[in-house]
Amino acid sequence: MIHLITELSKYLMIILFAFYAYYSFTVLAAREGGKRQKRMFRTQTTCMFLIHLDAYIVIFGNQQEIKYLMFYAMQLVFFIVVFIIYRLIYKKSARLVVNHMCMLLMIGFIILTRLDYSSAVKQFSIAAIAIVVTVFIPQLIRKLHALRKFTWIYAGVGIVALAAVLLFGRVSGGANISFTIAGITLQPSEFVKIIFVFYVACMFYRSTTFKQICITTVVAALHVIILVLSTDLGSALIFFITYVIMLWAATRKPSYLFAGIGVGVLAALAADRLFSHVRVRVEAWRDPFANIDGSGWQVAQSLFAIGTGGWFGMGLYQGLPNKIPVASSDFVFSAICEEMGIIFGICIILVCFSCFIMFLNIAMQIKDPFYKMIALGLGCVYGIQVILNVGGVIKFIPSTGLTLPLVSYGGSSILCTIVMFAIIQGLYILRQDEGDSNVQAREKSKQQSGGSRDNRSGWEDGKKADQSQTRQQAVRTGVESDEDELSKKIEEQTRWEDMEELW
Repeated sequence: MIHLITELSKYLMIILFAFYAYYSFTVLAAREGGKRQKRMFRTQTTCMFLIHLDAYIVIFGNQQEIKYLMFYAMQLVFFIVVFIIYRLIYKKSARLVVNHMCMLLMIGFIILTRLDYSSAVKQFSIAAIAIVVTVFIPQLIRKLHALRKFTWIYAGVGIVALAAVLLFGRVSGGANISFTIAGITLQPSEFVKIIFVFYVACMFYRSTTFKQICITTVVAALHVIILVLSTDLGSALIFFITYVIMLWAATRKPSYLFAGIGVGVLAALAADRLFSHVRVRVEAWRDPFANIDGSGWQVAQSLFAIGTGGWFGMGLYQGLPNKIPVASSDFVFSAICEEMGIIFGICIILVCFSCFIMFLNIAMQIKDPFYKMIALGLGCVYGIQVILNVGGVIKFIPSTGLTLPLVSYGGSSILCTIVMFAIIQGLYILRQDEGDSNVQAREKSKQQSGGSRDNRSGWEDGKKADQSQTRQQAVRTGVESDEDELSKKIEEQTRWEDMEELW
C-alpha cells in the first residue's frame, strides 16, 4: 500500500510544483496588488502547503514514527508564522519573495528529513533562529540611512574575517572554509558576501572616478586573494564575478566588463596550474568515468542518480540518494532529482531564476543608487551560487563545492541566505515607499495646477469684463480721444496681459 501511495504522491508533487513554478512568472505580468495577482499568490501558497503535506505523509508512511509527524507540525507552525510576519508587520513586502523563500526551505526540509533526520532538525532550528534574527532587518533597511557611511568598516570586517579563516580555519574538501567556536561551526565567507556587496555599493555611491575605482578594486582583490590562499575558490569566484558586474553597472563602461572577463580567464588558467584539487575537479569534469573510483566518484554518482530518477523520479525512499557523496549539501540537487524527478529539479531552477529576476527588478526600479547597487549585488551573489551549484552537479561546469541556497544543509549558508532575502524585502518596501511618495507628489501637483487654472480663468473673465465695460463706455460717451481715459484703458489691459504672460 505504501508503495502505491509513494508512486501517486510523486506525480502529485510534480503537478503541484509545476503549477507553482508557472505562477512564479505569470504573476509578474499581473497588475501589482490586483485581484488576479492575489489569486495567483493564494494558488501558489496552496500548492506549497499541499506539496509539504504530501511529502510528509509519504515520509511517515515509510518510517512509521510519530516524531516525523511532530516535526511536520513544527514546520507548519513555522511557515504560518513567517507568512503572518510578512502579511501583518510588513504589508508592503514582496509576496513572491516570501513564497519562494518558504518553498525552497520546504524542499530542503523534505529531502534532509529523507536523508538524515538529525540534520533536518538542525537545519530547521537554524532557520527558525534566522527568521527571529532577521525580522527587524527590513525595517532597518527602510529607516537606517547611515548604512552608506560604514564603507571602511565593511571592508575591514570582511578582510579580518576571511584572514581569520586563512590562519585558523578547518580544512574541508581541500579548502579552509570554516572554524569552530564553542562547538558552533561558522563559515565566514557566507557572511562576508553580504558585507562585501555593501562595501562596493558604498564606494560606487560616492564616486565612479578612475581613482575611486582603483581603490575599490584593490580592496576587492584583497578579499579574493585571501579566499584563493584559503583555496576556497568557489567563494572567490562569487566575489570576483559580483564585483565585475557591479563595476560595469556603476560605470556603464563595457571595457571594465571585458577586462574583468580577461582577468577571470587568466586566473582560472593559473588556478589549474597552482592548485592540485582544482586540477582534480577539472579532470573529474572532463571525464568522471575515466577515474570513477577516484576523482570522478562524486560527479559520476551524481549523474547516475539523476539518470536513475528520470523525469518523474523513483519516489521518496525508493532510490539510493545516500550513495551520493555529500548528498545533503553539495549534491542535494542530485538526491532531489533521483527521488522526485528531473521535472521537479527543473522547477527548482525556475523558482531560483524567478528569485533572481525579482532581485534585478527591485534593482532597476528603486531610485536610490546606493540601494540599487545593493539589490544588484545580492542578486548576483544569489544567482551565481545557484548556477555554480547546479552546474557542478549536472557536469555543466567543474564542481566548486558550494551549497544550493535554502535547500542544502549548512547553518551559515541558510542563515546568510535568509538575511539576504530580508534585506531584499527591505529594499522592496523602500521602493514601495518611493512609489507612494511619487503618487502623493503628483496629487499635490494636480491640486496646485488646478488652483492655478482657476485663478487664470478668473483673471481671464476679469479681463473680458473690463474690456467689455471699456467698449461700452467708449460707445456711450464718444470720448476715445480723451487722453486720461485712454491711458487708464491701456494700463488695465497691460496688467492682464502681464499676468497671462507670467502664467
